[in-house]
Amino acid sequence: MPRAGSDERAWVRGAQAGSVSDLEALFREHWHRAYRAAYLVVHDAAAAEDIAQEAFISALRALDRFDRGRPFGPWLHRIVVNRAIDWTRARALRRELGDEPLATVEARTDPPTEVLPKGIVGALAELSPEHRAVIVLRYVLEYTPGEIADLLGLPRGTVNSRLRRGLDQLASRLGQELE
Repeated sequence: MPRAGSDERAWVRGAQAGSVSDLEALFREHWHRAYRAAYLVVHDAAAAEDIAQEAFISALRALDRFDRGRPFGPWLHRIVVNRAIDWTRARALRRELGDEPLATVEARTDPPTEVLPKGIVGALAELSPEHRAVIVLRYVLEYTPGEIADLLGLPRGTVNSRLRRGLDQLASRLGQELE
């Protein structure tokens, strides 16, 4: 888990005042998890890097409105996951000739998936972006369902429903792989 507390609050204060070193500290602290979350939702390494970078830029532009009493990580993850969901939806809408399914893209990339076995990553790629997002937030980034509801602006029941349906679909897909 990223460090929360006085260091992070000091970095946010410094970044709000224009300190480049504090911006760099926030970036170093949160980059890996932001990129990993984006990748596990979009299953495209280049897109995940773009999404994570754009989310950081967006967060930095809005830093003057950020509540320093709250942790920076969950705020950033909300931006990352929402952008990743939007990217996945847009990609599905504009299926271009030669566009490959996510599962085949996942197999070719060099992803940050060291915490998940390859079979799970492939099965995760087959879920809807909404189901993927809540599963990544819950089981990779280790947010509670209540925190996920706050992050995504959803009712907790919706989060629980998406978690259950996503886990059921994963179990079904993984069961089919084992047969």
